[in-house]
Amino acid sequence: MQTAILGGGCFWCLEAPYQRVKGVISVVSGYIGGHVDNPTYQQICSGTSGHAEVVKIEFEPSVISFSELLDVFFNIHDPTQLNRQGNDSGTQYRSAIFYQDEQQQQLAQQYILQLSKQQVWSQPIVTTLEPKQTFYPAEDFHQNYYDNNPNQPYCQIMISPKLAKLEHLFADKLK
Repeated sequence: MQTAILGGGCFWCLEAPYQRVKGVISVVSGYIGGHVDNPTYQQICSGTSGHAEVVKIEFEPSVISFSELLDVFFNIHDPTQLNRQGNDSGTQYRSAIFYQDEQQQQLAQQYILQLSKQQVWSQPIVTTLEPKQTFYPAEDFHQNYYDNNPNQPYCQIMISPKLAKLEHLFADKLK
């Protein structure tokens, strides 16, 4: 089993799609990349802790590769928005890949370079590549948020369209 840690705005918007991908064993919403030990959601929302909202993905590389996880990542969020996704703004919503080793770093760099050369977006990719740091799981009510609250307006407006896009683009990779 391997680990990937990705930040693409609100962690709920990454958690639900990755929970539906074959080869993904677990997805935990949490915080990484800041200077406060054991941060709370309130500290994260203040934007002063330096952390990003992320998902920690445990996956089976014989079923899905890190590169395939990146393919999903770059298709379900906008990597050109600096410190924001939609209406969510602040450094806690940055697009970031917290690589676990040199191989993940190189794969992510190559992937971003390839997308940039292809000019997939009209704006430059601002996704940061940051070395792994201490990961702090978010509070329990953030875990499995979409599955526990599918009718909540945020879920309907922000997450449901991402799931529809996932089903359209990656039907062969879904559980």
